[in-house]
This record gives sequence, structure tokens and C-alpha cells, in this order.
Amino acid sequence: MKTLPSLLTPLVRSDAVGALLAETLGHPDRELSLSEIARRTGASAPVVHREASRLVEGGVLRDRQEGRNRLLRANQDHPLFTLMRDVIAATYGPVPVLREAFESVEGAERVLIYGSWAARRSGVAGPFPNDLDVLVVGAVPRRTLSEIANRAGAQLSLPVNITRVSAEEWQADDPSPFLSTVRSRPLFDVMTGEPHG
Repeated sequence: MKTLPSLLTPLVRSDAVGALLAETLGHPDRELSLSEIARRTGASAPVVHREASRLVEGGVLRDRQEGRNRLLRANQDHPLFTLMRDVIAATYGPVPVLREAFESVEGAERVLIYGSWAARRSGVAGPFPNDLDVLVVGAVPRRTLSEIANRAGAQLSLPVNITRVSAEEWQADDPSPFLSTVRSRPLFDVMTGEPHG
């Protein structure tokens, strides 16, 4: 993954750092290995290693060795922990929040963020997103999607709008005007942590 400068918040030096912080600060009681962070964020292992080392040196994260694995977690004793956690949750929090919400949901083949948040995350300049647009490809019941949207919106303090399409609609050679527009603009895959478009 190309390391882009952060357009979601200029306080973070890159999207890779923002994603790394979202995974750690969002769950300060959880330890993650460098390889797990790389998998969740879509960042390369060398980038995760370099940025994690910087954040450990700065006291933002703590690390420990367990066998051959280096485990990271948030340093809740850092004087700016609460402020950093809140800024990161507002800017990079949607991916881990949505990933966790959809991990055990049957029928969700793909979960994609589109619209202004995906554009900012993909490096397109513009105003800060005032909502989060999510496209779910698959056969998830609308009630489940509504519950997820409400929970995620409460966690993120941001309205979450979820649209569902079938796999056939998503893969169609002649998609609806809505899907043509969505597919032609930046997308962010929640489950892989990868931007598209």
C-alpha cells in the first residue's frame, strides 16, 4: 500500500499511521502483533514496523516481545491519550468499527466505504466528511444493517448510511446509475483495509 499523507487529519503524518493508531488506540486493552496490524491496515510490514517504533519511542504505544512476536498496545498513561484516541476515532475509526461490526455477519460479501470519507482516505482533498456512506454487497437483512448503522454511528458520533446491493447487482456489466457512480469514485474496503479507485 502506498503511504499517503493524511487528508483526514493533518495531525497524523500519514494514512498508515492513522490506521495503525485506530487499531491500537480504539482498543487500548488489546495487544496486536505487527503482522496483525499490517493485515488489518493494509500497510506493508516495513511501514508498520517503522511507524510502530516511532510511536513506541514517543510513548504513544507500548510494546513487548512474546517469543518472536512484537506486541503493541496503546499507552493509556500518556497525558494526551484521551485526546489522541478521540481524534483518531473521528478520523480513522470507521474502518475498525465497521470491520468489527461485520466480522460475524453472514451474507456480507464485501463492505465498502464510499463518498467523502473514502475520497479523503484515498488522497482527494476536500472538506471533512459529515457522514459515512457504506455499501454492503450481499444478502444481509435490512434490520441487521439498520442496527449496525445505529451502533456504528453512536460509536463514531457520525451518521452512518448503509446501502445494500446484491452480488449480481455489484458485478453487473451494465450497473445502475448509482452503482456506476460509486464504482467510478474512490472506495475503501473495510475488511482488507485497502483503498480502491
